[in-house]
Parts: sequence; C-alpha cells; structure tokens
Amino acid sequence: MCFKRLFSLSVLVLFSLSLLHADYVLKPSKRKPSRIDHMPKGMVADMKRIPQDPAYYAKQIKPWPRMRQKRADEQFNRKYFKPWTLRKLDIPLKDFGWEIRFVSKNKIYTASGKPIPASVYKKWIHNANYSAKDSKRYHAITTERTNVHALPTSQAFYLDPRKPGEGFPFNYNQNSALHMNVPLYVSHFSKDRKWAFVRASYAFGWIKVHDLAFVDDKFIRKFKNGTYAMTVKDNLRLYNEKGRPVSFVKLGTLFPVAKDGKRYLAAARSATGQALIKKVQVRTPGIIAKKPLPFTAANVAKVAKEFYNEPYGWGGGYGCRDCSATTRDFLGVFGIFLRRNSSKQAQDGQSVYIKGIPPRKKKKKIIREAEPFRSLLYVPGHIVLYLGQYKGEPVIMHTYWGIRKKDGSKLVTGRTIITTTEPGKERRDTKPSSRLINTLKTIVKF
Repeated sequence: MCFKRLFSLSVLVLFSLSLLHADYVLKPSKRKPSRIDHMPKGMVADMKRIPQDPAYYAKQIKPWPRMRQKRADEQFNRKYFKPWTLRKLDIPLKDFGWEIRFVSKNKIYTASGKPIPASVYKKWIHNANYSAKDSKRYHAITTERTNVHALPTSQAFYLDPRKPGEGFPFNYNQNSALHMNVPLYVSHFSKDRKWAFVRASYAFGWIKVHDLAFVDDKFIRKFKNGTYAMTVKDNLRLYNEKGRPVSFVKLGTLFPVAKDGKRYLAAARSATGQALIKKVQVRTPGIIAKKPLPFTAANVAKVAKEFYNEPYGWGGGYGCRDCSATTRDFLGVFGIFLRRNSSKQAQDGQSVYIKGIPPRKKKKKIIREAEPFRSLLYVPGHIVLYLGQYKGEPVIMHTYWGIRKKDGSKLVTGRTIITTTEPGKERRDTKPSSRLINTLKTIVKF
C-alpha cells in the first residue's frame, strides 16, 4: 500500500512538473548602464515641495466603469494586432518618406559634431530600397525588444549639437522602440537584406531582420488567443533554459496567457526565420498581470512608480523612454491604446480644448475636467499624465527633457518627474511664456 501511494505521489509530482515546464523564464533585472545615465539632472522646487509618490494622488482617481474599460481593452487588442490584417502598407503619404526629406533639407552631424556628408546619407537612402515598397507584404512579429530606425543604418545622426536642444540624446535615426511580441507588417527589405521596413501598431520604420520572425496563419491562431497579460514591472529580462538572456523586457510588454493559465507565450525565431511559440514561466510574483489591470488606486500608484526617475530616452533609446513612450506604456496596462508620438496621442482620446485660457482658469478647468491617471495634457512636442491636484495646483508626471530658459537654452531635468504645470516657476532665468500652463493646448480624456 505504501509503495502504491509513493508511486502515485511520484507520478503526480512528475505530472505537475511537466505542466510547469517552460522554454523561457521571465525575471527581474536591470537596464544596462549607458551614457544616458550621465545626463544632467536639474532640480526644480516642485520636486521638493509637492508629494513625489504617485500613491498620494492615486486616492483621487474616479471609478472607471468596468464595461468602459473592457471596451477600451478590446479596442486596444484590435489595434495591437492590426498589422496582421493588412494586405498593403497603410502609412499616409504625408508621413511616408519624412526621413529622406529630413536628411536632405538639414545639415546632419555625428554626436561629436562632425558633419555627415551627402555621400553618406545618400547611401542610406539607396539602401532603403523604397522602389520595392510593398513588394513583400509579409506578416511577422518581434522576437526581442528592438529599436526602430528612420533609415536602415545603425549610425546615429543629429542636428547641430552646438545648438540648444540638439545633439545627444536626440538621435533622429532613433524613431521608436518596439517591445517583443509586437505584430508586424513587413513592406520590403533593404538592399543589403539586413533591415526590414515594418509597420507595427504604434510605429513604423526599419528594424533589424534578426529581431523579427515571420508568422503564418497557424502561429497567429495560437498567439492571438484572446487572453493577454502585460508586464507591470519595468526592466525585466527573459532567459532561455540554459540561463542565457533572450530579451530585455520593459513594462507594457504583452504576453498571451497559455491554456493552463499559469504560463505565458512568447515569440521566438527559428534558424530559418520562422516564428515559434515558447512557453514562459514567471516565478516572481507581481511582475506580470492579466490585461486590462483593474483601474484601482493601488494599481495606478504601483505602476506609475515604476516610471518615476527613469532617464529621458529619446525614441525609446538606451532602454529608456521619452514622454510619449511613458504615457503609452502606463495607459496600455489598463487597456488604453496610444500611438507613437505626442501629436498622435492627442488624437487618441476625447479632446477638451484649453488653449488661450488664462492660467488660473486653465488650472481650474484641468482639475475639473481631467481624470486623474486617465487623462493626458498635451502641448505640441510634449505630453504628460495628469495625476490629480495638490493644494489647488494640477500635478503631472512626465518624462521631461527640460525647462526653457530666457537665453533659449534649457534647464535639463532629463528624466521622469512629478511637478505642477509650472516647473521652474521659482527661477528667474526660466521663460514665463514657455511654461507648460501657458502652452498646454488640450486635455485628452479616456
């Protein structure tokens, strides 16, 4: 009898282990240090005078009806997977080819300030092979976090670094960054075959071919299973069975939930470039959650805190974020879809026009109209997350390069900060007309 029980227990243990077998493991990690960590980090009075913990403001959130959040999340999923429904490139003509116009009309430089001659960028344009646009029409998926470049080259290019607001980190070849597991439409390849021109849900441009895999209908059916989770902890890393890193994983990365409800699915690239599905195990509680995450005070505070103090990463460079990447990844966890840049995001929700209103009235209108942790404030070139109010002042969290000064330069803050709509107001050298409260154009509500 004892032997039978022991045998049954062993079978049960083996069966349980087989259920939990995974190809990959998702673990907490750290972002690789880089030059981005050595940028100036200017301070303003707001960063000392007002609460810097998002939890303080999270108590001000208003209920979001469950059905409204569900509808928003369903719309998120439709937009996220849209590239797999495309049969031709749908990028507007006014947006397509901007990079050629940019390098042709402007003098461009290396990070050290050395001019890049036309002979160099003409090679990049030639390699872009735009005459082959839409010649492939493949469907694919990212298999690791990857940078989206304006042109098919790894070389950075800048406007004159000697001018305020130019130079590092404003690499105009860094168009965006894509998480792993992002569906793609592939238009065509560069002449050297190292790059693919892709359209993702929220960005388009050139990514390295080895960072994607081609999908077929069978893969799509398994991957697009209708039940998804998102990482709610930043700077994770995915490892294979041998303990080797597969991809850096940022907060806001989507993983389909496996049938057993305990593991997750990730896309991998086969030796021939085809997409494979890998099972992912998560042993650390609290780093991934089923999407959409309930819109509660505890959840918005926990997620928002992950962004606080992250260095400013133009276009998602160096494993960091810029203003629109912060708002996109924060709201995505709660089922709200946003596109790549601030001007597009301003159109993704319901707009309330506030341009031209006197500052005092504008503040009151923001507090009255904006939904804490669910509304954005937009000024051309910058977008911020509204957190709530503190002593009658609207408070925002934003990944902010810096505050305009009277001499045209900027007081560089260079990271994600929590401020009022008048950061730097106490300084005599800041330009009053450039303060956010004077330039904010719209409230974007969800």
